[in-house]
Amino acid sequence: MKFTSSISKLDHLNTHYIEISAAVVKKLGGKFNVRLLCTLNNKLTFQCGIVALGEGKGYISINAKRLQELKLKKGDKVDVSLKEDGSEFGVEVPEELVEVFAQDQEGLKRFEKLVPGKQRFIIRHVAAVKSSQLKIERAIFIINNLKKLTPGKETFKGMMGNKD
Repeated sequence: MKFTSSISKLDHLNTHYIEISAAVVKKLGGKFNVRLLCTLNNKLTFQCGIVALGEGKGYISINAKRLQELKLKKGDKVDVSLKEDGSEFGVEVPEELVEVFAQDQEGLKRFEKLVPGKQRFIIRHVAAVKSSQLKIERAIFIINNLKKLTPGKETFKGMMGNKD
């Protein structure tokens, strides 16, 4: 699905976004829990999801790094191409996390029982650093914290080792 939109900003969240019309949301199934591959100006593709904006419309967040890479700012028009993301988690899983799961079956089982958003949180947290050693350390830390939490009551803070 292809269309043109513009870069806007949600001041209360201090984030830039691309508005998705109600008609496009409807063509995508009318739901906001779909994972997509978004290509902007035929130059940059990234995994994303649509967030409800109201009145049937949605938006896709675009971070400062992507804006800079595309030389875009608030108000600029952008060509958007969306297609369904067929990957298992909607984000690329770092090999270090895969290896931690290979050695920690209990951790893998707990991870598999999480809702997709919490799974993506773990994956993104591990992937957020460049060093392979730091990825391993983050994976072990967050999975060990996950195993300490009551099943079904896992929180983002709890997985990060903080008390709610």
